[in-house]
Amino acid sequence: MTPANHQAPTSAPSPAPSQSSHAPELRAAARSLGRRRFLTVTGAAAALAFAVNLPAAGTASAAELDAAQLTADPFTLGVASGDPQPGSVLLWTRLAPVPYQADSGLPAKRVEVSWELALDERFRRVVRRGRTTAHPEFHHTVHVEVDHLAPGHVYHYRFRAGRYVSPVGRTRTAPAQHSRVSGLAFGLVSCQKYDQGYYTAYKHLAQEDVDVVFHLGDYLYEYAVNATGGSRAYPAGTLPAHFNHETVTLEDYRLRYALYKSDPDLRAAHAAHPFVVTWDDHETENNYADETPENSVPPEEFLIRRAAAYRAYWENMPLRRPQLPDGPDLKLYRRLHWGRLAQFDVLDTRQYRSNQAYGDGWQFPGPESEDPGRTLTGDAQERWLINGWHRSNALWNVVPQQVTFSQRYNSTSTPSKVSMDSWDGYPASRERVLAGAQAAGIENLMVLTGDVHVSYGFDIKRDFDDPDSRTLGTEIVTTSVTSGGDGTEKPSNWDTLMAANPHLRFFNGRRGYATVSLGRESARADFKTVSHVGTEGAPLTTAGSFVTEAGEPGLKPV
Repeated sequence: MTPANHQAPTSAPSPAPSQSSHAPELRAAARSLGRRRFLTVTGAAAALAFAVNLPAAGTASAAELDAAQLTADPFTLGVASGDPQPGSVLLWTRLAPVPYQADSGLPAKRVEVSWELALDERFRRVVRRGRTTAHPEFHHTVHVEVDHLAPGHVYHYRFRAGRYVSPVGRTRTAPAQHSRVSGLAFGLVSCQKYDQGYYTAYKHLAQEDVDVVFHLGDYLYEYAVNATGGSRAYPAGTLPAHFNHETVTLEDYRLRYALYKSDPDLRAAHAAHPFVVTWDDHETENNYADETPENSVPPEEFLIRRAAAYRAYWENMPLRRPQLPDGPDLKLYRRLHWGRLAQFDVLDTRQYRSNQAYGDGWQFPGPESEDPGRTLTGDAQERWLINGWHRSNALWNVVPQQVTFSQRYNSTSTPSKVSMDSWDGYPASRERVLAGAQAAGIENLMVLTGDVHVSYGFDIKRDFDDPDSRTLGTEIVTTSVTSGGDGTEKPSNWDTLMAANPHLRFFNGRRGYATVSLGRESARADFKTVSHVGTEGAPLTTAGSFVTEAGEPGLKPV
């Protein structure tokens, strides 16, 4: 079966594959600025603007295209909303009549787009409407922040360009910040490698009764995707050849988002629920750390790549204006509230981290990884997180982030190897965060995690090496949507990990997602899996359910 919006090369002509590289003059410009000026001087930002192909005159320089001249549906990549606030919603779409072309089938001209927000899906009770511009410099993406709305309301939205109308999306505002809220339900997803399976999990998630979805990283992967879509096994030649190399340039990343967002199940989930997103590594490059790439390339070249990846991420995600990137930087960590029920501190554990110790991978801990100066969050983000806890009046303090927070030994022997890419590789950083939570009097800490392509449920211990030490919170790790293929209920290391980590309460290796329901008395986590992703149509199974009681952290099976 060929999913909707997949064009063969005959219907979506594309340039021949090329060796993706940055122009030598761009690398020279970045190198001449140096790291400090590269990040802090206005001239450096201008150099990065050229690096991501922005015109020097700015976003208003393009001529206008009469939307009436559009001859094909420009809303092929759907709609989305994100970061709900008490009086505001963020709406997103991107105009792409031919999404698998670098220009998306549009000239380099700005296009006027109108939008509507209504209380009903038939738009009989429209509460707000307006017009905005899709700029070619932002790849004809649209980010509309609609303010002055009622807190705690469900809304429906749509866009119009010329005679074309987008699919209808459903979103909501958060409750008033200081209101007493009785409940909240949210979904957790991560790791959706396109060519390792179908997005069946998203098809099921679109039908869930949740208020918001948290995407915890690896929205896309930088690796090549062949013409048959890998494990999806499309007919030969379904996908253009330009997907069959690693993403490096801005054009590469933009095209890769077009490929991922062409999936109908992903579009359905975005249309059904507002998303709160944060990245991990593959949105840029596997296991990069701050300005250090995985591979040995000049730092100025990697920073240009990072600038391109960050810009494409902002363009294609439902993010607000404060997250607009500045060259190779994008401040993604941010705080959201759901009344007085929950405070969400969304982290970025990739952009500011120290380089992985001992060459990365699974290694024995030692002086290098245990250096007290090492950080996973960076100093500024760490202070922001802990200071926010001191000011919090929420019942539940929830931390959506990327990599496994709890200690995870892979052997029952002592010492055991740990992952240098996770918080285990930065134990001093984790200790400062746990001490900060304890000092702030946080009673109901919940950490949300992706990355590892399995479902875990952890008790967060004050001292992980002492099973009798105080439990400070819980960690809910969602499995991947597709990454890793079908998976298995009990991976080969199931017995070892369960024995080596007594604070590990649940472990399942199937694909899927998780849902969490927060209440005044307790929270419930459900780990939901599908039996296969190599073909479509897998049913959904609840593989495990746990509760943690308010004031008494720790996962208990339902």
